[in-house]
Amino acid sequence: MRKTSILLLSLTFIILCYFTFVSAKKVFRSDWQLSQEINHNVDQHRLVLITQDMETSFWDQVESGARKQALKEGASLEVWGSYGNNQEDFLEKIEIALYSKVDGIIVQGLDNEDFKDLTKIKASFYGIPIITVANDVPMSESFRRTFVGSDQYQAGRMLANELTKEMGTSGTVVLMYDSEHEYYQSQRLSGIQDVLNVYPNIKTVLAQTSETREQVLTTTQDVMNRNPDVDAFIAVNANFSAGMVQEIGKRSQVEPYFIYSFDDGPETLTLLKEEKLDGIVKQSPEMMGEISVQLIMQWLNGETVPLNIDGYFTDIHFLKAVDVQ
Repeated sequence: MRKTSILLLSLTFIILCYFTFVSAKKVFRSDWQLSQEINHNVDQHRLVLITQDMETSFWDQVESGARKQALKEGASLEVWGSYGNNQEDFLEKIEIALYSKVDGIIVQGLDNEDFKDLTKIKASFYGIPIITVANDVPMSESFRRTFVGSDQYQAGRMLANELTKEMGTSGTVVLMYDSEHEYYQSQRLSGIQDVLNVYPNIKTVLAQTSETREQVLTTTQDVMNRNPDVDAFIAVNANFSAGMVQEIGKRSQVEPYFIYSFDDGPETLTLLKEEKLDGIVKQSPEMMGEISVQLIMQWLNGETVPLNIDGYFTDIHFLKAVDVQ
């Protein structure tokens, strides 16, 4: 009887030891896997995409491309921005990203001193790489690593060439651009003028205005009063398209005029579908988002250092109103 009791106790002890070992092994494996997952999250690069045109078709596509690429790269991507061209809020978002010590910033370029100071001085101090997307600023004035977007000079040439095909090689053309002298607009303007200036019978009228709707309306009205023989309008800043078309429509039908712009304005595609614009330069915003994330990850991983300071140009093509009906 005593031997049987000892045998039972020994057997119970062995079984308990076995289950204790199995449980401990499971706990150890779970802890190891959790540790691996935590380490993976710690190692994940944190990127921020910042724009001053949130929830517009163009920037929604930039965001979509950036998110897809970040998922492929295993990076964390946050999208910050402001609405209605609120520059103060936009610059504040950049400053917060720098103070947060994110790993990389992809940002819509803004050609003013505050933006340049942030990207030149503070970003350099924190060692955070910055890539400008869609709208560039001069590299020497911002220290951005590179630019991803359209070749704006060639976009301007493309638009002007299409205008001369439709209008011919004589007439009066109004070029409406931003009084802030944005770098990307200067490039577009140079491209347009280099084409139009070849033709001695084409007169160009420069109309400078601010981004407020009221000011665009007033400037359009004034330029039409001064140039009653105007044949064509080009909104170099696509945000001016809607106000410009609205004022032209008050004075006469828009059909007799040749009216062109670019696709990065919030209402340009709608105006094109309504045939209130004759054509726009169509860019590749989703591609911009993808390539921006790809390049900043290559830089962070030491795969491509330095990046091409002249930038990486994405596809552009001309889209006519008849193409979207």
